[in-house]
Amino acid sequence: MALVKKWTPVKDLLFLQERMSRIFDEAFLRYSGDVSGCVWTPSADIYETEANIVIKVELPGIEIDGVDVEINENVLSLRGERKQSRDVKSEYYHIMECSYGTFQRAFILPAVVDKTGVRASFKEGVLEITIPKARPDAARQIKVDIG
Repeated sequence: MALVKKWTPVKDLLFLQERMSRIFDEAFLRYSGDVSGCVWTPSADIYETEANIVIKVELPGIEIDGVDVEINENVLSLRGERKQSRDVKSEYYHIMECSYGTFQRAFILPAVVDKTGVRASFKEGVLEITIPKARPDAARQIKVDIG
């Protein structure tokens, strides 16, 4: 009996979305700044609550003091470096799958965020950036005189 791999279209779409996101991130970074030294791209999740936009970025092995987070207009930029341990000489590695070196990510934010209330925390290798949504102006009723 032959084994048949079950087709999961949602999984394929999520993979495609992740790849396209990285392609656009890399293209945007090339356009907006020098990323020639960037070696790896940390994974990120972005979601929205009623009050906030939340960005979670996986940064295992990173010292958070060396990570720069900047918001310029409606773009949040994240830069840093994961340094390789110098305890093991390269000729003794059997497998080396972890990426080291500089990284840079950019995320386009909706125009409706309050950049003054941004908060960030770093726990268990995950950087969580919380950006509050701007409060919409109260609706105004204007009386128009016809006359």
